[in-house]
Amino acid sequence: MTSPAGAPRDLSDLLLRLYRLSHELPIDAFQDAALDLIKPVLPFDSSMWGTATTAAEGIDVHTLHLHRKTPEMMMEYDDFKHLDSAAASFFGKGHGTRGFNSASWWSGPTYAPFLDYVQRYDQNNIFITMDSNPQSNFMHWFSLFRADPDAHCKPEEVSLLASLSPHLMQALALNRVMHLDRTLSPASGTHPRGAAIADLKGAIYHCDVTFVALMQEEFPGWPRQALPQLLLQHFMTAQSACMGRHVVVSYRLEQRLLFLSIRKRCRADSLTPREHTVAELLARGDTHKDIAALLNRSPATVRNHIQSIYDKLQVGNVAGLIHELRLAG
Repeated sequence: MTSPAGAPRDLSDLLLRLYRLSHELPIDAFQDAALDLIKPVLPFDSSMWGTATTAAEGIDVHTLHLHRKTPEMMMEYDDFKHLDSAAASFFGKGHGTRGFNSASWWSGPTYAPFLDYVQRYDQNNIFITMDSNPQSNFMHWFSLFRADPDAHCKPEEVSLLASLSPHLMQALALNRVMHLDRTLSPASGTHPRGAAIADLKGAIYHCDVTFVALMQEEFPGWPRQALPQLLLQHFMTAQSACMGRHVVVSYRLEQRLLFLSIRKRCRADSLTPREHTVAELLARGDTHKDIAALLNRSPATVRNHIQSIYDKLQVGNVAGLIHELRLAG
């Protein structure tokens, strides 16, 4: 495989670089870097990379990364997606990789609006690679676009993309899990934490065994493929963690993905916001008089808060309080 200076020398070199990037780059930079990495060996001008579910009217996008494309392109796509017979040719197939010449594929009056759309957005030749679950109709895919009408997708290029695509998708999954591992709080010895990644429609991309076990304790019979609607609804409407009967699920939203952490409920979860503030100040060494001055409350009121905190946490001193706060940290 020949390539310009700075490009991968062969497929092995390319894959090593790809997986190195997945471990080193933040999630907001990885996909562009991965696509730039393959351009020297498989030239293209722009791309989109995402997940979706399939339906009779076309694809319903869950996540999407646009590479050298504008959001307006996808906003307009919704008006024409029922005519996207290239995407539809993959539905129910499990996985596959194909190349399309737009003028040839979408010829005839029926597809004229869609052909006009793809040509306006410089999608004259298109590679599509897709990995899907025929049972759930959920798919990971990306498309590579060439603006030049004469730069047809050659069979050997389709074959190369078919070889590369599982690695690109796996490297993306690893990049997200690395990000999850780096940013979650460390697990307590007595309160193990589970972790997961999901999209804003609830589809699960990654979850560990602790996450599954705790979720099934809270939601008996939970099937693992998607977040329960009750939980997803909470994340869409509230900034706080979701307090269940048995567990607490917290989240962080990045790149339109939910990075989730789950743990068992503990005594500190019963504190009110005011009591939690007082407890944190006690834990850092402030006296009840210091806290009263900081919160503009009387010392007697703060003493009452402290007694309520100790009662709820079932502790008798600051050392015990600190331990209980750490369990909920």
